[in-house]
Amino acid sequence: MSKIVEIQNAVETGKKKLIRGLIEEALAEGHPAIDILNKGMIAAMGIVGDKFKSGEVFVPEMLIAARTMKEEVEVLRPLLSRGQASASGIFIIGTVEGDLHDIGKNLVAMMIESAGFEVIDLGVDVAPEKFVEAIMANPDCRLVGLSALLTTTMPSLHRTIDAIREAGLRDQVKIMVGGAPISQEIADEVGADAFAADAATAASIAKELAAGA
Repeated sequence: MSKIVEIQNAVETGKKKLIRGLIEEALAEGHPAIDILNKGMIAAMGIVGDKFKSGEVFVPEMLIAARTMKEEVEVLRPLLSRGQASASGIFIIGTVEGDLHDIGKNLVAMMIESAGFEVIDLGVDVAPEKFVEAIMANPDCRLVGLSALLTTTMPSLHRTIDAIREAGLRDQVKIMVGGAPISQEIADEVGADAFAADAATAASIAKELAAGA
């Protein structure tokens, strides 16, 4: 079994104690850091995402795998240029104004990062202008994720997208929305480009949107 496959298996099963040594061995064998990241770690998270969507694994297993990758990718970061480490692009995410929930948003952020994106997490209770400022500060950003976990904060989705449009940035970014009360119908109503029902689906959709950008 190749070291890349061993790394993939270790990430998939959340074996933190093994993966750092495997990464060091793979590097010593001459495997490029970008291959370890893409073919080992990111590929593993793709498998975990597919298993989650099919009901083979659940949120705890997905969290363990995502956290394992997030921690261990720091071993590779010094060996990766900014362009390689964020090969899929920049993804700005935040929970909209008036909403303080972050568990779902954090899981989506981890899965998006595991899919190869550089994630800029604005946190919770993010005002529309903060999203606008973040997009303007990152002109290479092509994807934005808006999270809303309360029905009372769903109007903030609309206000945020309107603010992005009014700032002349709407054509620059694709906007994904998600959260417990959100549906495809709501996404259409507020003018989003995509709706994701869970973190694994969000990662898949982000990759599709980035490929078509």
